[in-house]
Amino acid sequence: MSEGLDYKASGVDIDEGNKFVSVIKKTVESTYNKKVLGSIGGFAGFFDITEAKDMEQPVLVSGTDGVGTKLKVAIDSGILNTVGIDLVAMCVNDIIVTGAKPLFFLDYMATGKLSSEKMAQVVEGIAEGCRQAGSPLVGGETAEMPGMYSGEDFDLAGFAVGILYKPKAITGERISTGDLLVGIPSSGLHSNGFSLARKLFFEQLKMKPDDILFDDVMLKHALLAPTRIYVPQVLKVLKEGVDIKGMVHITGGGFYDNIPRVLPEGKGVKINPEAFPTPGLYKFILERSGINEKELYRVFNMGIGYIMVMEHSQAEKAMSLIDDACVIGSVTDSGEVEIKGIN
Repeated sequence: MSEGLDYKASGVDIDEGNKFVSVIKKTVESTYNKKVLGSIGGFAGFFDITEAKDMEQPVLVSGTDGVGTKLKVAIDSGILNTVGIDLVAMCVNDIIVTGAKPLFFLDYMATGKLSSEKMAQVVEGIAEGCRQAGSPLVGGETAEMPGMYSGEDFDLAGFAVGILYKPKAITGERISTGDLLVGIPSSGLHSNGFSLARKLFFEQLKMKPDDILFDDVMLKHALLAPTRIYVPQVLKVLKEGVDIKGMVHITGGGFYDNIPRVLPEGKGVKINPEAFPTPGLYKFILERSGINEKELYRVFNMGIGYIMVMEHSQAEKAMSLIDDACVIGSVTDSGEVEIKGIN
């Protein structure tokens, strides 16, 4: 019989887990609004949905996502306070395309060895993302799993739930030829294409996280720029009565795979890259990677992270409500995604 064998000896520190909950308590509660019932530490989160009683056809909209291998860059660079923003963004940006208002958010973190100090930085980012999205962090799970993860490596998953009035759901079915695509700029790579980006920068170009990329910007800062959260801008446009026929979150698959997801059968789009600026990071990739430009538009957002589709008469009002929005293309009968100068 083994002597002195306990849970901590097997790699799981219950005391550190309890300390972690204590450390993040104020951070998590900073995301709360009056609809959150209870506090952190319970078995489940409670959220008041009284607002749904006035809706004849309330619909809950949910989404889940992670941040992919961007986590590897964050861990190697020692910058952990932004990937939480990415986690929230990837989930709430997905559900807002339907017109749903985010209600609340939950997270899941799994690590080989729990470090309250380091994981608290991740939670700080999650809390910041939740505040930006107006979506309280009502619960989560932190799993210490030695043998599954090496050392202090970890993984993240997020879950967002929103609500909408069914007749106002934005499905894309009303999109017609001639409608305009109003794009909103991205803040960087967001959280997609990092397996390719890591191979390019760290393997092919042999760069280090602290190397200067352009304009005195370090590579690690360019890569880890947090994903832009589009919820406030989109809700503002919807509140002002702009008729949006369809919306697209440019994630994995870039322009070529994401835009068709909202188009009626037989419809296509024509994008004009000259209509929006190419950020320095993408210019660097274009010049140094040797990757086919069409492939880049299929992997990355290339400077546009979100698209709204609407008639000409609605576009001007939408752009007046979002300072950096611009028309980037239009709907066609081609049945394809065409990018000027590339196809």
